Amino acid sequence: MPLPTGETIGILTDNLRIRNSVLPISAKKAAGWAKSLDLPKGGETILYTGLMYQLIPYIAAMSKAQEKIEDSWLAGFIKIGRYLNKAINISAFMAVPSKNMRAAYNQILVDIVRLLRRAGVGFGYLYGEELYSGALVYDLGMDDVFEAHARKVYHLFKKYGVKKVITVDPHSTNMLKSVYPSFIKEYDLEVKSYLEVLAERNLEPENKLGMEVVIHDSCVYARAEGVLSEPRTLLAKAGIIVKEPADAGKFTFCCGGPAESLFPKKAAANAGKRVEQIKKAAKNGVTMCPVCFVNLQKAAGGEVFLKDISSYLAEAYCAKNSIV
Repeated sequence: MPLPTGETIGILTDNLRIRNSVLPISAKKAAGWAKSLDLPKGGETILYTGLMYQLIPYIAAMSKAQEKIEDSWLAGFIKIGRYLNKAINISAFMAVPSKNMRAAYNQILVDIVRLLRRAGVGFGYLYGEELYSGALVYDLGMDDVFEAHARKVYHLFKKYGVKKVITVDPHSTNMLKSVYPSFIKEYDLEVKSYLEVLAERNLEPENKLGMEVVIHDSCVYARAEGVLSEPRTLLAKAGIIVKEPADAGKFTFCCGGPAESLFPKKAAANAGKRVEQIKKAAKNGVTMCPVCFVNLQKAAGGEVFLKDISSYLAEAYCAKNSIV
């Protein structure tokens, strides 16, 4: 039998309401990537990760477990799982990623810090107090749970005197920039993606990469936030010939990610279709969303070499300067 949609959504919303994240992880695991970076805590401008890159290894592990029980008799036990999850975080037992995968996604955040410092941007970080944005619960239509959580996030920012937020992924950007203001009347934060911030600084690369890369646009960046020229400009200045696949820009093809928590097999099929489009344009690909990165990388099976945009940019703009 398929995964029971109502109970699956229920587990995610219960987690957000009780544990402040759809897939709870410890503060140590969430903020460990910044341990040696000497970032100040809080301040008027902060880097907000929304826990997205940190959560992806756990989400991937959970998705693998879900794929095993989808369309099997075991799916019927999810209802019992929701009941147990209210008392015990069952995801801690089902989602156990490898240390290598966690390290790879943590490095993406380190590279983003290096790039911002290279651009002369000053900012702080909330470390273990940082909260998930609530994006998935909002996408699933659970507005009441989402609104309560959004207010928690906003109040945390106010506690630390935050006025400007630099985001690292499209989903967190969209939540803080466009969605939160519709739920919180007093909302007054300035929000920009780190790609927008870097593009404004007009950085010059220290190393021209000299390669062709096919770009996969994030649906959220492209359609909801209009972040289209910034990644292309930064890549082009880095010496990269940006190749466009079929269905690019505002008409970008979805990576399958939004359906992953409910329909893992359908999400994988969608990712496979996108990989085929990418393969026809170039052998190397670039993503700018952690959800896109993990879904397309899994579907590519090594046939396309994919990297997060921060990895290419750090190689080009921070080559001679290992600022951390």
